[in-house]
Amino acid sequence: MTVDAAGAHLLIVDDDSRIRTLLAKFLSKNGYLTTVARDAAHARRLLAGLEFDMLVIDVMMPGENGFDFTRDLRRTLSTPIMLLTARGEASDRITGLEAGADDYLPKPFEPQELLLRVNAILRRSPGETTKPAPPKNLLLGSFRYDIARAELWEGDRLIRLTSTENALMKVFAAQPGETMSRTRLVEALGQGNSTAQERAIDVQVTRLRRKIEANPKAPRYLQTVRGAGYTIVPD
Repeated sequence: MTVDAAGAHLLIVDDDSRIRTLLAKFLSKNGYLTTVARDAAHARRLLAGLEFDMLVIDVMMPGENGFDFTRDLRRTLSTPIMLLTARGEASDRITGLEAGADDYLPKPFEPQELLLRVNAILRRSPGETTKPAPPKNLLLGSFRYDIARAELWEGDRLIRLTSTENALMKVFAAQPGETMSRTRLVEALGQGNSTAQERAIDVQVTRLRRKIEANPKAPRYLQTVRGAGYTIVPD
């Protein structure tokens, strides 16, 4: 059992109670959490309330078969799916893969092969990552730019920004640390692109520095990237 798969929760969907029980016991012994469903309808009820890392689905089930169930799940679900079936013809395997299955294992199979395939699928499946919440404030020394309110503060004092200065701050705050070319800044401000407008950006940046830098002539936060543009580097 690989570390990558440790504790993964599998849903086993099979109308044969003996196979359901055997698979659940075997996979549980190898470190997986398992839940079983007797058919597609039962599985849907479980999916409505639980999250699974992988689904193992039998193809030949009464009612909605595994192909149709997989095809329908793929409309909204990206969870890896392995299909199990007594039908091992190439055409059936192709049908399963086209339905959205990640793998297709013909019966009968060795439990160890199932385990290896499950491990392999989970290793190559991207884990869910929680994106960090975007910052609410951009901290620039004694200054704080409230991104949601588009306000610049020094302690309890609100610093007045012109509409253009505020627009620049919004652009920089959206991508801190990224170099923004003069052309890109002009486009972001919706002022059309020309040499004159690019020079105007330099003027606006100079004015903005006077409001956020302790020493505007040696900027710490709103920096010039020689030959490329500007970048804001918050604390």
